[in-house]
Amino acid sequence: MDVDINRLLTATTREAEGTELRLVREYAASPAEVWSAVTEPERIARWLAPVSGELRLGGRYQVEGNAGGEITACDPPRSFAATWEFGGHVSTLDVTLTEAGDGTRLELRHHLPSPPEHWEQFGPGAVGIGWELGMWGLELHLADPSAPRPDPADLPDLSALMARLGEAWGEAAVAGGADPAWARASAARCVAAYTGAPEDTQAPEG
Repeated sequence: MDVDINRLLTATTREAEGTELRLVREYAASPAEVWSAVTEPERIARWLAPVSGELRLGGRYQVEGNAGGEITACDPPRSFAATWEFGGHVSTLDVTLTEAGDGTRLELRHHLPSPPEHWEQFGPGAVGIGWELGMWGLELHLADPSAPRPDPADLPDLSALMARLGEAWGEAAVAGGADPAWARASAARCVAAYTGAPEDTQAPEG
């Protein structure tokens, strides 16, 4: 699998204002098809992770090895909202689908995604990188809905991609009004945590 880092960097619009992340990405599929992919458990398992529970208004869900929560709003095939609960911390998600030409624009807002101490240390990239990788996975799934989720062992080295995404989230925080020194330092710590590289190592060119 080839990884076009520059394409993936430009495929997503990312914003970080205060402790709210906003990601926007377009897909070459109808809103009904994207809605199916992001709300049906058997499809979610092919691009994100297995999910259990009741994916309906008021139902509770659990993503395997990740967060769980409650579905707090649902307007098929346009939008849904949910809590995102992990490690005792509760944040909120809002997902909206709109037509974009022959495809679909997906907008995800994640409010207060990390506990304050985690946010201070790693900034928006700690959550933003994960969501961007998930959105890439959704792209691959929509291109071949019957394919299973790739085995991590079969994926190429993604450290360069994660480094560039971490830097991009640092700059999104700066654009959103965050202190530049904090935003870039937290981005460096985030990249180091994801890739194991020293914090002062610049991200390689993609």
